[in-house]
Amino acid sequence: MNDTLSTSDPTASPGTPAPAQGPDTLDAPAPFELLPGAAHSPVLLHVPHSSRRVPPRVREGIVLDDEALERELDHITDAHTAELAAAAAESAQLTPWRFVNRLSRLVVDPERFPDEREEMLAVGMGAVYTRTTHRAPLRRADVDPRPLIERCFHPYARAMTAAVADRLAATGRAVIIDVHSYPTARLPYELHGDGPRPPVCLGTDAFHTPPELVALAEKAFAGLGGVGVDSPFSGAYVPLRHYEREPDVAALMVEIRRDVYMSEPGGPAGPGFARVASALTALVDAVGR
Repeated sequence: MNDTLSTSDPTASPGTPAPAQGPDTLDAPAPFELLPGAAHSPVLLHVPHSSRRVPPRVREGIVLDDEALERELDHITDAHTAELAAAAAESAQLTPWRFVNRLSRLVVDPERFPDEREEMLAVGMGAVYTRTTHRAPLRRADVDPRPLIERCFHPYARAMTAAVADRLAATGRAVIIDVHSYPTARLPYELHGDGPRPPVCLGTDAFHTPPELVALAEKAFAGLGGVGVDSPFSGAYVPLRHYEREPDVAALMVEIRRDVYMSEPGGPAGPGFARVASALTALVDAVGR
C-alpha cells in the first residue's frame, strides 16, 4: 500500500452514528463532516484529501513561506474531489453518504497509520508530515505530532468508524469509495510510482475489495481513457474496527489522474470534470442497488 492505508482508531465504538460534524478542535469550521445520504444507501464516499485549509496554529509549525506553502498545497491536495463527490451524490439514484475532511492533509493525514506501521514514515509522510512532496523540510524539528494525533486524527477515525458501523446497521453492508486524485508525473515522495499511471487507478484490498466491485468500477470509468488496478497507488481505507473482520464492509480507492479533469498542479477544474462526476455517479448507482 502507498497513498491509502487501512487505518482507524481501534478504540472507536462501533454502532454509534457519526456526528454530523466533527469536534472543532482547532479553528472553525469543523475539521470533518458527515453529509447524510439516503437511509437505505450502503455507499459512503470518503473524501480525505480535498481541503487546502491549514489553521493558523498549525501554520506556525510549518517552515515554508507562504508562496512555497501554496505550491505544496497545489501538489498534495486532491483538488475538486469534494466537488466530484457532491456532484455524484446529487445525481445518484440513491443518495450516498459522504465523509469529507475539511482540513488539509498537511494538518494530519487520516489515511496513514499513526505509528511505526506506516511505511510512508520513510519519506517523512506519516500521519503528521515532516517532509514535502519533494522531500524538503515541512515542519520545524521541535513540533510534537502527538497533540495533532489526539485532536484531529483519532476523532476523525472514531467518526469514520461509526459512520461505517451505521451503514452496516441500516443496510447490512457498507461500501467505502475513497475519492482521490493523483498527478500525471511522479512526485519524489512516491514510494511505488514506477508503474503505469492510467487515467483511473483503482486501489484494492485483498479482503475488502471483491472482484465484483472492481468490475463495476472498471465499467463505470471505462470512458475516461483507461482503468488500471493498484498502480501507482494501492490499498483501500477500512477502519481497523472492521478491517479483515467484517466481510460486509467493501472498500475501493478511486484515484483520478489530474489531467483528466483539471489543470495541474492545483488549477481549476476543466471539461473533464463532468465526465468524471458522471462516471462516479454510475459507480455509486451500480454498487448501491
